[in-house]
Amino acid sequence: MKFAMLLAALALAQTVGAAGGASLYEIPLKDIGGKDTSLKAWQGRVMLIVNVASECGLTPQYEGLEALHRKFKDKGFAVLGFPCNQFGGQEPGSNAEIKKFCTKNYSVTFPLFDKIEVKGRGQHPLYAALTGKGAPFPGDVTWNFGKFLVGRNGKIFKRFDPETAPDSAEVIEAVEKALAAK
Repeated sequence: MKFAMLLAALALAQTVGAAGGASLYEIPLKDIGGKDTSLKAWQGRVMLIVNVASECGLTPQYEGLEALHRKFKDKGFAVLGFPCNQFGGQEPGSNAEIKKFCTKNYSVTFPLFDKIEVKGRGQHPLYAALTGKGAPFPGDVTWNFGKFLVGRNGKIFKRFDPETAPDSAEVIEAVEKALAAK
């Protein structure tokens, strides 16, 4: 069963990579509540896709991510958080625990998704598309809070290292530029 799922994920990743990124919207996802979804709801918007963790030295970035989300959400922007436990076991909780932590400690209102793997054999197809050989900024995610800015056209606009704060001038300028692009 796991092997069949892996083959399906690899086939989807190849399809997405061959489509040049426009098919990011077609990749099946689950929201933090376990409901099937995709990025279609954000089609035509600028997205900042971030792998997040609750027990990391960078966890305070939730505050900056939420501020960025609130500042630009009415202009067609959204932060999308993807919990991941691959880096130091720093996201050990269940989806319900993650959601509660984010709401209680950082008043997170941006969408959170099902915990996924962002690299390695179990890599989710979304991250295969974001980091694969055909991506504009290829290479494995190196730690929690890696950020991918996706333009309104569904193409990866910019990539930020985990240490780059969401409220940095570099991120804010890139978001503004992506929002202004047609």
